[in-house]
Amino acid sequence: MTTIRDVARLAGVSISTVSLALNSPKRVGAETLDRIQQAIKSTGYRIDPVAQTLARGRSSLIGFVSANLGNMFFGDIRREIEHQALDHGYFVLIADSSGRADLERALLERLEAQKIAGIALAANGRGEEYATFLRDFKTPIVMFDQKVEGAERDFVGSDNPLTTTILTEHLLQLGHRRIGFISGPSGLHTADERLKGFMNTMAGAGVDIDPSLVVEGGYTRTGGHAQAMRLLTRRDRPTAIIGANNMTGLAALQVMQEMGFRCPDDVSLAMVDDVPWSNVITPRITMVVQDAQKLGELAAQRLLARIASPEGAAAPPQDFILTPRFVRGESTRRL
Repeated sequence: MTTIRDVARLAGVSISTVSLALNSPKRVGAETLDRIQQAIKSTGYRIDPVAQTLARGRSSLIGFVSANLGNMFFGDIRREIEHQALDHGYFVLIADSSGRADLERALLERLEAQKIAGIALAANGRGEEYATFLRDFKTPIVMFDQKVEGAERDFVGSDNPLTTTILTEHLLQLGHRRIGFISGPSGLHTADERLKGFMNTMAGAGVDIDPSLVVEGGYTRTGGHAQAMRLLTRRDRPTAIIGANNMTGLAALQVMQEMGFRCPDDVSLAMVDDVPWSNVITPRITMVVQDAQKLGELAAQRLLARIASPEGAAAPPQDFILTPRFVRGESTRRL
């Protein structure tokens, strides 16, 4: 059976250099790395993950935990983290918590038991007790999208109040005053921040908010559909609806079509985040888009830095907040 010693002999380098090339390829010169890669191909050498874990004292796996892997937004972040991880000799193990804090915690504990190198987490747990759990967790964690106050972990996310501030201001400028808002789960970081952006913008414009037009859709298509149905079956229905994420926004459009409403002639619509094939959806939805690729890149960089050295692991936690982008579609109109 081919061993790492055979690779080192063929490449004309030491065993430790081959090991470095396998575990941290960016720390090896381009010419040397090319010779080692050619030697690996020639010998048919395969990395022994058990031996690699023993040598490192930790797994070559990085965990990725989020609530809804079917959402395009999380898929784009996961893809970028995977690319960054592979470049540094790590593979990504993916887990879906289904938005359940108890399952999320169980997944984190299982990953830690496997001596996983680090975890990228979009947290759904919340509260002081959960913050303490994350703060005391031994494995490096970088949180993205969802923040848990008091966890004292790196956080990578967007300016969430700004997402709905932009959409609300856009609708106000078009003359809308009765604006329905389908929010995410109460207590969840992004949901609370986006609701705050909507409420503050309405108040700043001197517009009274009808509390019955602010409903919770749970960030799911099912929840969004049910709440959009409630809003649109009212005799005094809103003239516009904001979906706090892509699933609730798309569900609202579905309800409009099912009930025979024309968007935007009868009801305007805007939402946070894009959806697959949005360029063929009629009408094209007006939205605010987060830079998922950049979010994934920053989360991966922070996690890899935490893993790489004791100094990186001990560095104070930082927040990285990106500015979202407004994309004007055809789903809103002037009253």
